[in-house]
Amino acid sequence: MDLAPARHPSAPDRQVVNALSVDVEDWFQVGAFENTIARGDWDGCELRVERNVDAILALFDRAGVKATFFTLGWVAERVPQTIRRIVDAGHELASHGYDHQRVFTMDRAQFAEDLRKSRGILEDTGGAPVTGYRAPSFSIDARNPWAHEELAAQGYAYSSSVAPIAHDHYGWREAPRFAFRPVSGADLLELPVTTAMLGGRRLAAGGGGFFRTLPYAFSTWAIEQVNREHSRPAMFYFHPWEIDPGQPCLTDAPLRSRLRHYTNLSRMERKLDRLVRQFAWGRVDEVARSEARRLEREAT
Repeated sequence: MDLAPARHPSAPDRQVVNALSVDVEDWFQVGAFENTIARGDWDGCELRVERNVDAILALFDRAGVKATFFTLGWVAERVPQTIRRIVDAGHELASHGYDHQRVFTMDRAQFAEDLRKSRGILEDTGGAPVTGYRAPSFSIDARNPWAHEELAAQGYAYSSSVAPIAHDHYGWREAPRFAFRPVSGADLLELPVTTAMLGGRRLAAGGGGFFRTLPYAFSTWAIEQVNREHSRPAMFYFHPWEIDPGQPCLTDAPLRSRLRHYTNLSRMERKLDRLVRQFAWGRVDEVARSEARRLEREAT
């Protein structure tokens, strides 16, 4: 069944349904702090992900939108009630790996085990099939083509693990900007995070810290460019910790990491509320099915 745009009292009907996603990890699990907080110390950190996900679920409910929650297996083990609330509210539960280890730091066997472990935890906890995956820190790129092959081998329907830009933490500049099939002969679909074009240059515009730190008008311009000029859906993401200005502040983390992590936390929830009401949004699995049909039409 084709997607129908979400309808909000404050926004007119739109033809393009964008993909709304949340990367469910806690404040101490982010890439910016990976050299400041050891994985072995995570259980000693204050868990704040449950309250933050509850706030996001309430925000989405008020706006009448559904989304995909790419969730760490580590988180699901510790707050299983949160995972069930996500599923019970009609959102999609998808995998973000077990403990936020970047894919390019693993070999194929390790990645395969990480996929199996996290999927098993999520499906047992949420009681729903997991068919989507997002690599921590968008860490599938030109260095690890076997990652998409393993996702296809394990029967995942889609991945949203590629950032088609150059970035100091991640990026695959040569990758397509929009949905593509990364493994020949397989049904697996890759849905890259959104980029916009300005003067022939690709700009990261898919959410996260870019949405939090840049003016709101930049994100709306980027989404409208993708929707209107290309008739394609945007892929937007953010994290639960980004709406939590009360989280602990790591004074011993590098200055650049602290600026990336803490800037504009107090403004994020209001910006999100505005964004989800301005555009039409859907779960990533639904957008993936729509994009797969598009690719089939274009191939005939």
